[in-house]
Amino acid sequence: MMHEIDSFYFNKEEPNKGCLLALRSLILSQGNEVTETKKYGMPCFCFRKKMFCYLWTDKKTKEPYILFVEGKLLDHPKLEVGTRTRMKIFRVNPNGDLPKVTIEMLLNSALDLYRKGTIVIK
Repeated sequence: MMHEIDSFYFNKEEPNKGCLLALRSLILSQGNEVTETKKYGMPCFCFRKKMFCYLWTDKKTKEPYILFVEGKLLDHPKLEVGTRTRMKIFRVNPNGDLPKVTIEMLLNSALDLYRKGTIVIK
């Protein structure tokens, strides 16, 4: 039986499906305290039940991206603010190699905000 969250991934067309599944795996491999749920119709990843990132696809380009909830506190040239005040996104080309080192660095930076108490977990 397929879980509701799995249907998000498996209803996507390739190459986005494979890219999103690889991103999911990379995010979940960051530790036992990282969990997945579904919020606003998209996969949401939490650290100790506090949201820290989402996976989604751009409406215009259809390309996947990681949305970092506390992106305003992250500094990286590939992060985009757009019209958001709090969040930033990291676009991923589904037709290329996953920039694994960069993604892991961004995930660790985002998680460190929670681990080190910059973002308080109640």
